[in-house]
Amino acid sequence: MSDEIINKVAQSGLVEFNLEEYYPKGERVVLDIKTHLFQELLLREKDFREFIKQEDWSKYSGKFVAITCTSDAIVPTWAYMLLSAALTPFARKFVFGNLETLETVLFAEALSKIDAEKFRDVRLVIKGCGDIPVPVSAYVEIMRILRPVAKSIMYGEPCSTVPLYKKEKEKQKE
Repeated sequence: MSDEIINKVAQSGLVEFNLEEYYPKGERVVLDIKTHLFQELLLREKDFREFIKQEDWSKYSGKFVAITCTSDAIVPTWAYMLLSAALTPFARKFVFGNLETLETVLFAEALSKIDAEKFRDVRLVIKGCGDIPVPVSAYVEIMRILRPVAKSIMYGEPCSTVPLYKKEKEKQKE
C-alpha cells in the first residue's frame, strides 16, 4: 500500500475558467445629474448647458463612468447625449445606467473577445468565488459563449463543483 497522495483534481482534466481575469481594471464612477437639475427635479436647458460648459471633464480621464439620474425627474434624451459628447474625449468608457449596468457592459465587451474554439470539447469549471465581484450577467454570458463548444461546464471550484451542462454522447450507429 502506497502512502503517496494523489491529486485527483489535477488529474481530472478539468480546466478552470476564471471570470476575474476578464475584469477591466480601472476606476468606476457615477455621474449623477440630479445635482445639476433645478431642485433636483427639473432640467433647465440654459443652466444645464452652462454646467456642461463649466465642468472640468478631465476629472473623468481614463475612468469608467455610469451616467444616471437618481431623482424622479424627467430628463430629455438630448441631455444625456450632451453628457456623452463632453465625456467622449476623457472617459475610458461610459454607459447610461448604474454601476451594475456599467459592470455588465464592461464584462460583455471583454467576454465578446474570447475565442470559444479554444474551449472545444474541454471540461470546464467556471470559478465561482474570488476577490472581485463578478456580476451574474457575466456568468450568464460566459455560459452562452462556451456551452456550444465545451464538453462539460461546471460551476465552483475543481474540488467542489455544481454540474451545469454536459454534451450528449453521439448516438452509436446500429
